[in-house]
Amino acid sequence: MLIIKSFLEHLEYTLGKDKYSATKYDRFNALAYAVRDKLVERWLDTQQAYYNSDHKRVYYISMEFLMGRTLGNSLINLGIWDEFQEALDSLGENYFEETLDEEQDAGLGNGGLGRLAACFLDSMATMSIPAYGYGIRYEYGIFRQHIADGAQVEIPDNWLRYRNPWELDRQEHLHTVKFYGRVITTFDKNGKLLREWVDTEDVMAMAYDTPIPGYQTNSVNTLRLWTAKSSREFDLKFFNEGNYIRAVEKKMQSETISKVLYPADNVIEGKELRFKQEYFLASATVHDVIYRFKKKHSDMKRLPEKVAIQLNDTHPTLAIPELMRVLMDLHNVEWEDAWEITRKTFAYTNHTILPEALEQWPVWFFEQILPRHLQIIYEINENFLKEIREHFPDDPDRLSRMSIVEEHWERKIRMAHLAIVGSHSVNGVAALHTEILKNELFRDFYEMYPERFNNKTNGITQRRWLKMSNPRLSALIDDYIGPGWTTNLYELEKLRAIASDPEFLERWQKVKRENKEYLCRYILQHNHIEVDPESLFDVQVKRIHEYKRQLLNVLHIITLFNRIKDNPKAEVVPRTFIFAGKAAPAYAAAKLIIRLINAVAAVVNRDPDVAGRIKVVFLANYGVTLAEKIFPASDLSEQISTAGTEASGTGNMKFALNGALTIGTLDGANIEIMEEVGRENIFIFGMTAAEVAALRARGYNPREYYNNNRELRRVLDMIASGYFSPWAPELFTPLTESLLNLGDYYMLLADYAAYVACQEKVSELFRQKDEWTRQAILNCAGMGKFSSDRTIDQYARDIWGIKPVDILPGAVELQRH
Repeated sequence: MLIIKSFLEHLEYTLGKDKYSATKYDRFNALAYAVRDKLVERWLDTQQAYYNSDHKRVYYISMEFLMGRTLGNSLINLGIWDEFQEALDSLGENYFEETLDEEQDAGLGNGGLGRLAACFLDSMATMSIPAYGYGIRYEYGIFRQHIADGAQVEIPDNWLRYRNPWELDRQEHLHTVKFYGRVITTFDKNGKLLREWVDTEDVMAMAYDTPIPGYQTNSVNTLRLWTAKSSREFDLKFFNEGNYIRAVEKKMQSETISKVLYPADNVIEGKELRFKQEYFLASATVHDVIYRFKKKHSDMKRLPEKVAIQLNDTHPTLAIPELMRVLMDLHNVEWEDAWEITRKTFAYTNHTILPEALEQWPVWFFEQILPRHLQIIYEINENFLKEIREHFPDDPDRLSRMSIVEEHWERKIRMAHLAIVGSHSVNGVAALHTEILKNELFRDFYEMYPERFNNKTNGITQRRWLKMSNPRLSALIDDYIGPGWTTNLYELEKLRAIASDPEFLERWQKVKRENKEYLCRYILQHNHIEVDPESLFDVQVKRIHEYKRQLLNVLHIITLFNRIKDNPKAEVVPRTFIFAGKAAPAYAAAKLIIRLINAVAAVVNRDPDVAGRIKVVFLANYGVTLAEKIFPASDLSEQISTAGTEASGTGNMKFALNGALTIGTLDGANIEIMEEVGRENIFIFGMTAAEVAALRARGYNPREYYNNNRELRRVLDMIASGYFSPWAPELFTPLTESLLNLGDYYMLLADYAAYVACQEKVSELFRQKDEWTRQAILNCAGMGKFSSDRTIDQYARDIWGIKPVDILPGAVELQRH
């Protein structure tokens, strides 16, 4: 067989191994190279088609790409999964599955932002949108999480320790990225002012390309990741003093820029490295885009006709002044023309209303590290302030509110303001989120530029999050409605007609049971906890953050525990509470929440009165591959953020697509999910965003809720007294203090009673097995809107002005002959 031949050839000639000396990891690499061979010809055809057609292209810049594993996804998209599985299993039992499990996740992201970017890449390739993803090739991705004595321990994730068989280094694509230095002003012979950035410390950005195949199409797009390389020049001061080692060390320090994903920014060194990473990505990408544009065009004014650059959140915003610098300083474009080109080229996606994500960089960072960009930003701001005065001559307070430069005790550059001013489109990622942007967070900007603001509700790729991660359910759906949903998720609407069919209900329940048994085996292997697959799997997996309110979930668990302790013979719907997620290393409250979850688990899971009716499990090292095990097995999806804080959420979509019911607030995309699946098929509780704002405005007193709710008071007193931490009674006091004495900013206590009451409705419905299943089917059926294909189609049509390109197979092969 050709597949076996290719696999064995790579094992022998690429890796230098035979069947006796090859490890499982060698087998994975050989298989990956065999699959990559199948990708490369389509990849070259795609790039040639983009070049020949000269279509407008989109460049998607993101600090994060949470790709997960590539091998399985490539096999699915190429339509060769069954073929490869049969071929490899002929070499030994479970040979194929064991080989796939050897691949490490490419952990180049922290959570939803990076996974969204990965889903978008899949959709753009599937839809033949001429697109390139741009990010950083972090040598150390998001840390590996280990749980020791209930606490999170961070372990470096050196995912590139051995090799990455999917990437190809492009040593010919090197761009110089400058830092520090000074700006000198001169005049040309015509008296035109010239500025030159000199005496800089230079770093080289080298490209590594990964092919991104579309689903059963000829399109293979590119994810280009930049790695920092030292330039060849030595620091002559050290070299001339005879200190060769110091000269080399100075150069090697420059390579730290791409070493690690998102360093802790609670110390100045971390913040400076993050700032340099953002400029490194922005500069390398802008130079690469201009290089590609100039292959066919010399008139820079045509750039917006051929190029769209999408900023994935505020992190890549330095690309705006960088493009201005390149146009003016390197291509002699006048200011007015450069600004018009820049504004028409860039579009900005905002992903959060949380202040911590609306980056503001100290002006002195720019003075030291990017002095030329500070000059450009000052001039952009000066022109912008003039525009404000013209639009709103009687509202001087707007100037300080809208200025790109924050003028308080420490002068800062407001990156979100720069992104809005320098882009022609600003979009939120859910209907509620976009309304908050327009009416609250960026209200001044919306009143000035209403035409720029629009909504693009996030989506997920059904190829990975149903077809690949849940093959049992995928096959069942194919049996009843056909496979059309893989490229048109609205096809799932056909499930509505059979949601009450007894045979279909029974088969759906069998699939869910098998998925739960699979997760049970994983939990037993990794957590040494036996879990009942008949219990309700109540799941909250996401980044650990106070606004996501994992702590509210814990308050409910303790409430159930207390009810069982008070009446051990009470009838209780068995539940398995499953948590997973990472806390930022410097985020003390989030790490303490993880400790509390595990401390509660230690008490609840061993209590003889509970007798296994509730179990609590924290799964370590949450990432894409673990998510692919969890979503198919879940019964209940916890989406319980304080209304008005979650921009969108995409985990909520993945759960519902896999047939889980949602318990959630009217926040982010929960609202749109409710509209699609029907309010009667989702568990909604708690305050709305407007009610949260109103309560905050009139003065929220969490102690009122504490004093007036006996169950709540008992739960908080147990946590504060050390009931779950007798070895350290005051361990969790900071959590109860934050709720009772520091304002309970995310209003857990205000929503507690409604949440507990809603959970009782969950238990009541779970007792009705067929009705629960029917609603689960209707949730899946209502997911058509939440495909990333729909989202990308809207971006391409409304923002980028880009159409698909037909890729003819074999074009490169034809040219060769």
